[in-house]
Amino acid sequence: MEHALSPATLAELRRPRPYPAVSVLTPTHRREPENAQDPVRLRNVVAEAKKQLESDPSVTRERRTDVVDQLDRALAEVDLAHSEDGLVIFAAPGEHQVWSLARTVPERVVLSDTFLTRNLVSAHAAEQPFWVLSVSADRVTLWNGGVDRVVEARACGFPLSRNRVNFDAERQERIGDFPSTYRDEDTRHFLREADTAMAAVLREHPRPLYVTGEQAALSLLDEVGGVARAAVHIPHGGLASGTPEAVWQAVRPVVDAEAGRAADRVARELDAARGRKEFAAGVDEVWQSAREGRVRLLAVEENYRVTVRDDGDHLIPAESGDLDAREDVVDEIVEQCLETGADVRFVPDGTLDDARGIAGVLRY
Repeated sequence: MEHALSPATLAELRRPRPYPAVSVLTPTHRREPENAQDPVRLRNVVAEAKKQLESDPSVTRERRTDVVDQLDRALAEVDLAHSEDGLVIFAAPGEHQVWSLARTVPERVVLSDTFLTRNLVSAHAAEQPFWVLSVSADRVTLWNGGVDRVVEARACGFPLSRNRVNFDAERQERIGDFPSTYRDEDTRHFLREADTAMAAVLREHPRPLYVTGEQAALSLLDEVGGVARAAVHIPHGGLASGTPEAVWQAVRPVVDAEAGRAADRVARELDAARGRKEFAAGVDEVWQSAREGRVRLLAVEENYRVTVRDDGDHLIPAESGDLDAREDVVDEIVEQCLETGADVRFVPDGTLDDARGIAGVLRY
């Protein structure tokens, strides 16, 4: 199952497909007893997709057979033992993908000539991804961080490693001079390579960077390169060859503290926007501003969801399952704001009580 959404991957997902491009969405659950319903619910929603294909007169028999086969292949790839909060299956003639999301999605089936990507985009933004670079004298590992985990990332040559042929660990331990490893010219060259590789990753996937390692390693990386200078340093050795769980436990307190400071900055920006009359609050007002491309900063509470119906001029509350109900309007707003260059921030629940869960700083 897929987890990482890069700009190139998103562009590929959004390109037009031969009809029908099928998008199947269903909420999933991480824990018992809720996850017991997931297999049945998944089979039912895939069966509904097949039913819609069967009843669509514009779909030829050959193409229907192809897409049904792709749906079956996708279903076989789903790993519900490691479910997150939402699952998306894309199937079109000759291709399929399965995406696991750390954000819930409405249950739905859509047949079109493009895949429905807004839930992926919103989940990616909500996850607020970050990089962790774990540094040692002979190994540098890159980790892809999200809401509640890190996983090793293999990109731009990572992990980097080298054999220190002339390194005499016994002698250095005897003379108590371990930090001299980081005064070695070969080590300087090695960490300079790591800096160059990390810069390439950040150019393609810009996001916050945390760097772990012994203090001597962090200092040398700062000295020989540039990327670590703007990063958050975590003086914790041994993680370049560590487990994902060990890395997550080391970075989690720092990540949480940074998230708290970021939420405070968002609150200050929203307060300033109120004073300048450049403020929108509530799903209807923010939706109108987002459609006009006026939102510069969008703030959304992490678990804010609302079901609405569009009456032509405004969004009005609706019940799930109502005719024309839109259960993922928040994801629509997030995607629209990102499309128009807005900064999207997810903040802890309760932060935006006075704005009813969603607010925006306007460009004009």
